[in-house]
Amino acid sequence: MNICIMDFNVKRLAADAGTLFSRAVQFTEEKFGQAEKTELDAHLDNLLTRAETTKHWTEKILKQTEVLLQPNPNVRIEEFLYEKLDKKVPTRMNNHELLGQSMIDSGNEFGPGTAYGNALIKCGETEKQIGGAERELIQSSAINFLTPFRNFLEGDFKTILKERKLLQNKRLDLDAAKTKLKKAKMADARALAEQDLKMTQSEFDRQAEITRLLLEGINSTHAHHLRCLNDFVEAQMTYYAQCYQYMVDLQKQLGNFPSAFSSNNNQSTASGAASISVPILPLSGPLPANTANASSGFTELQNFSGSRKARVLYDYDAAGSNELSLLADEVIMVSSVPGMDSDWLMGERGNQKGKVPITYLELLN
Repeated sequence: MNICIMDFNVKRLAADAGTLFSRAVQFTEEKFGQAEKTELDAHLDNLLTRAETTKHWTEKILKQTEVLLQPNPNVRIEEFLYEKLDKKVPTRMNNHELLGQSMIDSGNEFGPGTAYGNALIKCGETEKQIGGAERELIQSSAINFLTPFRNFLEGDFKTILKERKLLQNKRLDLDAAKTKLKKAKMADARALAEQDLKMTQSEFDRQAEITRLLLEGINSTHAHHLRCLNDFVEAQMTYYAQCYQYMVDLQKQLGNFPSAFSSNNNQSTASGAASISVPILPLSGPLPANTANASSGFTELQNFSGSRKARVLYDYDAAGSNELSLLADEVIMVSSVPGMDSDWLMGERGNQKGKVPITYLELLN
């Protein structure tokens, strides 16, 4: 019995070696133009090209997203090694959190009771909040965006490559059988060659159908990746909205330090002429309800001399020494100065004086 099994294995090994040799000969003759080559139908060829294009851009998008989420290449390599070793990546502070901790430590060193120390602590806490939001963005993107892209490259596309290679081998077998039939002279040899050709043609058609079905699944891959892309965009939208809100809250807290404003209004002008700034309304700020009345009031004030009280609608940071920084809801005195741009008035707060944008003001009766 062992002799029969050994004899069968030897025959099978010889048959496989013969098949490999036949494929090698066919491939070489095709390269030198000495043998005909069966071309794939146009639909299957287009599907193969589409799959290759999908693989190329999936790899590129995956790589660039990884760079976006983690710019440090050394950290990316370390995380890759931990993932391959199936070990948990050690927790480390990101750049925002490191900056935030440094600000908090320095603020405590200068003293939380001082304006500068207190401001540093508030900035540090905000930076750490942004660091936490960034961590959530990375985690969400890894689960909902990067992982599905990797799964396609390491799973579905590898299966496509395997079946495509089998299709290539079946195609070589088919063309070798065609060549063999052409060279057959004797009737027995031709009959055997025709039988071999029918078998190889059937195997080729079957493998072509399997490959086609797999390639048509690329449409489902695109639909899945589209959902992943929407998740990624939503994660970024959430992240940037959180960062914006954190900064708005921080700006309001820092606006409670009047020393910051006085330093802005008394800075040296030795660097040259004052820069011209254009007032811009905050996107999230509410528009005044009585716009028409306010507009007419400003026009009247600009045409006649005198001063009026005005309420500040939004915080405003002075862009130069000739401007006055503003705090929302504070009341200041405003007046018109001949030759001044129509979008500006002269504002006064105590002994501080400077240009203020009218779009940030509401005149009081």
